[in-house]
Amino acid sequence: MAFKLEVGQYYEADSPIHALDARVKFCCAFVCMIVLFCAGTPAQLAIGAAFTVAVVAASRVPVGRVAASVEPLVFFLGFLSLFNLIFVQTGNELLAAGPVRITDGGVWAAVLYTVRFGLALMLGSLILLTTTPTELSDAFDAMLGPLARLGLPAHEIAMVFSLMLRFVPTLADEASAILDAQAMRGGGFDEGGPMRRVRAIVPVIVALLASGLRHADGLSRALDARCYEGGEGRTHLREPCLAARDTVAVAVCAAFIAALVFAG
Repeated sequence: MAFKLEVGQYYEADSPIHALDARVKFCCAFVCMIVLFCAGTPAQLAIGAAFTVAVVAASRVPVGRVAASVEPLVFFLGFLSLFNLIFVQTGNELLAAGPVRITDGGVWAAVLYTVRFGLALMLGSLILLTTTPTELSDAFDAMLGPLARLGLPAHEIAMVFSLMLRFVPTLADEASAILDAQAMRGGGFDEGGPMRRVRAIVPVIVALLASGLRHADGLSRALDARCYEGGEGRTHLREPCLAARDTVAVAVCAAFIAALVFAG
C-alpha cells in the first residue's frame, strides 16, 4: 500500500519567492493569512484570491502540488461550508426542506469562510513548499533569539521544529512499510465494517510509535556522541541577511493589506 505524502515537502525552483529571506517570507505570509481571515466582502475575497494566485504563480510551484498540500483539509473545508450553509439562518429564505432552511445569509457564510480559509491554507503551504527545513529552523532561531535573554531556550525550540520537519518523511516511509507488511499478512484495511478497520489500524499505530521512539533514541545518542550543548556560541554555515527583494516583498504585502482595507 503506497503512502504518498505531499504536505510539507520542499519543491525546488528558481523563483522570487524561493529567493526571499525565510524570516521575511514567514512574517509576510503570517500577516497576510491573518488579514485574509478578516476579509468580509466579495471585493475583499476577489482581491485575496487574485493575490494568492499571483503568489503561487511567482513561486513557480505547480498548481497541482499546491492543491495536493491542501488536499488533507478538503474534507474539513467541505464540512465547514455545509455547517454554515445549514446553521446560518440570516437573510431571505431560498430553500426549505423540513427542518432544514437555506438562506442567502447561509450561502454567503458558506462561501466566505470556506474561501478565505482555503486561501490562507494555500499561502501557508507555500512557506513549506518554497523554504527548506534548514532555512525555516534558522529563521525561527533568529526570530526567537532575542527571547533567549529572558531564559527561553530559543535554539532548542528551533531545533525541535527542524527535527520535526526532518522526520515527517521518515515516519511516512515507516508507515508505508508497516502498511505493506500488514497487507502481506492479510491485515487489509479495505475489508469489513468500520469497527474492524479501526481495530486493524491499532497495530500500525503501535508499530509506528515504537519506530518513532527508536529513531528518537538513536538521534539522542548521536547528539551525545557529538557533545552537542545547545545554541550557545554556535554559528551558521550561511548567515541570513536581508536584500532589496525582501524590501519589495514587504512593500507588496503592505499594498495587499491596504487594498483589502480600502475594499472593505
